[in-house]
Amino acid sequence: MAGAHLDHYRELGYAVVRAVFRPDEVRELALACDRVYREGLRHRTSFRHGNLLFRVANDAGLGRIVRMVQWPAYVEPVLARYRTDPRLLAILEPLIGADLKQIINQLHWKPPGAQGGEFGYHQDIRFRRPREAYREPATSYVQTGIAIDRHHAGNGAMTVLPGSHRLGELSFATTGRVMDRALSDADLVALGLDPAAKIDLCLEPGDVALWHLHTIHGSGPNLSAGERRFYLNGYVTAANCDRGEWAFRAGQPCALGEPVLVHYEDLHTRPEPHYLD
Repeated sequence: MAGAHLDHYRELGYAVVRAVFRPDEVRELALACDRVYREGLRHRTSFRHGNLLFRVANDAGLGRIVRMVQWPAYVEPVLARYRTDPRLLAILEPLIGADLKQIINQLHWKPPGAQGGEFGYHQDIRFRRPREAYREPATSYVQTGIAIDRHHAGNGAMTVLPGSHRLGELSFATTGRVMDRALSDADLVALGLDPAAKIDLCLEPGDVALWHLHTIHGSGPNLSAGERRFYLNGYVTAANCDRGEWAFRAGQPCALGEPVLVHYEDLHTRPEPHYLD
């Protein structure tokens, strides 16, 4: 964390900081991930309670699986602690400052044997709605991901188009949820981009990846026999965002309290537990 990631991030729209978390810490995170996954399987379908959202799917290969969870830190203390780890702040502060809100807190799984699990190519800027609540996006937002397992081409590592953050926000011809689309080179060709330029973001457990919200990325299926888990936390310069949970004030970590408005528009009118079907 000597700062070598900064130039790489600014030039190419992504970077990797190696071995941020120790093996014992990765094991702690893995156990927390597994607890959250088991909790998700208790639900017959996708389930929401406030900002907490379990995306449950029926996979053709495995049956019922948990694809992802939004805001698991509300219910899992280990994940709550790592979302404000000072090592993450050390990575982020040179880019977006020490007063930070958090707008993304997610766990993603790609279980071995699942026939689904892909994320189509996209830019994270598409999820920043309403746009007036998210200001100066190009310089105020950084997405991070902690690798819980090895990430490689065979198990659905994130695929990135280096330098694509310089293109600004693009209009994708695709429709529907990103997590319901396959990773397809045709989507890049439709934008006039060369699929040969893409790279696989290969990670070791404990590495932290970071990427720009204009960076084009996606991920394919897990074709391996092992897990592929990813703990995502997205941060924003607090002064430039009207939404989100506080993560750091003047560099000091902030604990989660009562849920505040992030992306779930009905938080205050339908906060109670309910299934999405």
